[in-house]
Amino acid sequence: MDAKQAYLSKPWLQHYPSEVPPELEIPVVSIPEMFERVVEKYGNKTSLIYYGKKISYRELKDQADRFAAALSGMGVAKGDRVALFLLNCPQYVIAYLGALKAGAVVTPVSPVYTSQEVRHQLNDSGAKVVVCQDILYDKVAESGVELDKVIITGVDEYLPKLKKMFAKKIMAKAYGGMHVPDEAQIQREGLLKFQEVIKSAPAQAPSVSIDPLADLAALPYTGGTTGLPKAAMLTHYNIIACQAQSLSFWKEQFEEGNETIIAFLPMFHIYGQVVIMLTSLVNGYTMVLFTTPDMDEILGAVERYDASGFYGVPTLYEYLKEYDKTDRVDWKRIKVIVCGADTLHESTVQGWERRTGSHITEGYGMTETAAVSHTNPLHRPKRGSFGIPIPNVTAAIMEVDGNEFLPVGEVGEMVLSGPNIMGGYWQRPDDNRDTMIEIEGRTWMRTGDLVSMDEEGYFHFFDRKRDLIKHKGYSVFAKHVEEVLYNHPQVKAAGVVGVPDPKVGQLIKAYVVLQAEARGKLSEEELISHCKDKLAHYKVPQIIEFRGELPKTDVGKVSRRELREEAEES
Repeated sequence: MDAKQAYLSKPWLQHYPSEVPPELEIPVVSIPEMFERVVEKYGNKTSLIYYGKKISYRELKDQADRFAAALSGMGVAKGDRVALFLLNCPQYVIAYLGALKAGAVVTPVSPVYTSQEVRHQLNDSGAKVVVCQDILYDKVAESGVELDKVIITGVDEYLPKLKKMFAKKIMAKAYGGMHVPDEAQIQREGLLKFQEVIKSAPAQAPSVSIDPLADLAALPYTGGTTGLPKAAMLTHYNIIACQAQSLSFWKEQFEEGNETIIAFLPMFHIYGQVVIMLTSLVNGYTMVLFTTPDMDEILGAVERYDASGFYGVPTLYEYLKEYDKTDRVDWKRIKVIVCGADTLHESTVQGWERRTGSHITEGYGMTETAAVSHTNPLHRPKRGSFGIPIPNVTAAIMEVDGNEFLPVGEVGEMVLSGPNIMGGYWQRPDDNRDTMIEIEGRTWMRTGDLVSMDEEGYFHFFDRKRDLIKHKGYSVFAKHVEEVLYNHPQVKAAGVVGVPDPKVGQLIKAYVVLQAEARGKLSEEELISHCKDKLAHYKVPQIIEFRGELPKTDVGKVSRRELREEAEES
């Protein structure tokens, strides 16, 4: 069997759950259509619980319909872009659904963006309207982008009366230094208020014809790890496909209309947006929604609402495995505990399993795959692997600098093909030529990730292509060095990067955060000695720098890009 055929034969199918077919029939419907079907079946069921406030599916539909009508009245037409610059709150869900019902394309903006980053996304996407958290409005104003309308909203608008008084205090703590526009500024700058927009709008959403296969639903932006962020063009069909494909692995565990999902991951990110929010909305689940990731409140909600699905990132599980209140939850009762968005370190897995007696299901996805392409089957997970391709997805390993497929077991760039894969990057023809390649009639997307597939069809992550370190002619995976560092009991966090050096190409530098009790006691030399015992000589860091904390991305990954920039500057 040649290299290409080894992947096209899909060896991973033998490990699918018995009830999961190799290929799913993906419904050709829009997201609003799927949501309407759920409302017809579960209209009285609770869609959202927001700090005790419950919103039924019928109430959510009414608010979304009114918002869609309001956007239409503002001149928003099919294909226009609507930006959501919001924290997690009911308004996010309402505005997202409402924009899609109006035929618009949603572009979610990270709440931690600077005004310059906001300007780039608003200009690049061509957004006409932005729905903005009131405490974030300054960044929109400072961006200098001319918009047709700016709609502001506060996190307290859907809170129960008794909790409204605490909202501003919580937000002041989380987003210190930001202020809310007063009435004079609202009038002077022509801002609209979310609640007034909804209350004054007709209860009937506009009639818009949507072609799920062709019409865009979302323009989520990548993290900007190389250059400026760019938007993945995701159609309604891409997103509907992804939630159906990924959920198929858990169909024996999850029942339509009868699950409760804890939703604290940010919805601007593709993980929170598709895997949690949209999957819940088109399957009649209840989301317990959090604006800030307060662990005490989240753990309390897991027990109070008998949550069946819990979704996190590696840094969260690393934190929870040591947190003194983690034992409040009977984790073994939760049907699925999922980890995504970054590499799950072996030490975290072991610590979590010792502490809770439960298993974390690791998966893989990208903004460009509408959130998911791989997951571990619950009945046969493989430690150290991010799993196997979900139905309708074909994955393969290709040369990093060529278009030849590599034999099974070799490390190369992973390429993907399937109905959930984006159509390309928004207004980026050069990037699309490099990323979307056609081979014998099939379109593959280059992921930029260095991966291998084993004989059983499980995939193993090594590094991002851009994070590969070249030292004395050797290729060093930053992830491998980080794994060894994380295995030291006194290491809390680590990030490894290559620093340009004319003699060896790149020096290996490790930024390390120690456990509190080890600070000032464990030396750089001792940590290097630890690495020498477990790594080939050329993989051992030449430089160790201790830090109190490391820069993080929006979803809690250690930001190697920022560390690399710091190292290069110094």
